[in-house]
Amino acid sequence: MVKPEATTVTWKAYKTTEKLPVGGEFATLNFKEKEGDTPEEALNSLEFSIPISSLFTKDETRDQKLKTSFFGAMLDTEILKGTIKYIDNAYLASITMNGVTADLPLEVSITDERRVNMKGTMQLKDWDALGALESLNKVCFDLHKGADGVSKTWEDVAIEVNTYLREN
Repeated sequence: MVKPEATTVTWKAYKTTEKLPVGGEFATLNFKEKEGDTPEEALNSLEFSIPISSLFTKDETRDQKLKTSFFGAMLDTEILKGTIKYIDNAYLASITMNGVTADLPLEVSITDERRVNMKGTMQLKDWDALGALESLNKVCFDLHKGADGVSKTWEDVAIEVNTYLREN
């Protein structure tokens, strides 16, 4: 069983033509209770939800812009939800965002059968979120300018989840 209190969800987006990282996290991640005899069983079909209100970047102004200009420009902006799947020896997260459900392939490492690290890179176009990205870039135009004077917000977002499995 996954321990929600021992789970972190971090993300890294990118700005400027130099692709400078801007990171943050979602402070809340909810799981439906699910057990399994192996880590694969515990993770397969595991449903999760993430309230957008839990977004945190250590910069209140940035948090507000992301919540209103990025997520606020999407459909169903209260919660991101999805299911982790283990199919053919590979993991993916089927994520619903902006009214679209798409699969995010995950690289998963499990140490000592208990500590789990999942990484993936979202392509925002897969969730029809390029309009929301454009909305964010408008309010961050000058902040996303690099040394070359070009304002750019990248379409990919790196996601990392770290969690811990309880013994049944």
